Amino acid sequence: MAVFRSKSESETEAIGEAFARGLPDGAVVAMYGELGAGKTAFVRGMARGMGIDCRVSSPTFTIVNEYPGKRELIHFDMYRLSSADELFDIGWEDYLARGAVCAVEWSENVSDAFFGDEIPVRIEKCGEGERIITIGEKTSC
Repeated sequence: MAVFRSKSESETEAIGEAFARGLPDGAVVAMYGELGAGKTAFVRGMARGMGIDCRVSSPTFTIVNEYPGKRELIHFDMYRLSSADELFDIGWEDYLARGAVCAVEWSENVSDAFFGDEIPVRIEKCGEGERIITIGEKTSC
């Protein structure tokens, strides 16, 4: 387990960048955190850490954004889904089979879609602009 304290969006991105540098292809990152916690900022950093140079935005309305580069990042937002069945309907297993890194926001909405080898990332608000980012296990402010 690793715990980080971020005091800004740019620090959250930097933590995501460092995290992604050592992330193997095919990894699934299950992200948890309330609305506005900084999940998308973390994924922006992940993209940079993976050598991806393009605009990263939340896939809230599209459900999935794909970012090609030296390595591939597939960014999911499960906020609007009510079950893992909906995720399987859009081809979850096909995405996994591609060997890309998959970052999944609002993972609690599709928890039964994971196979136990996902890497949990929890981002918790701890005051104005401050976040606790826990990679591996749950913690609190």
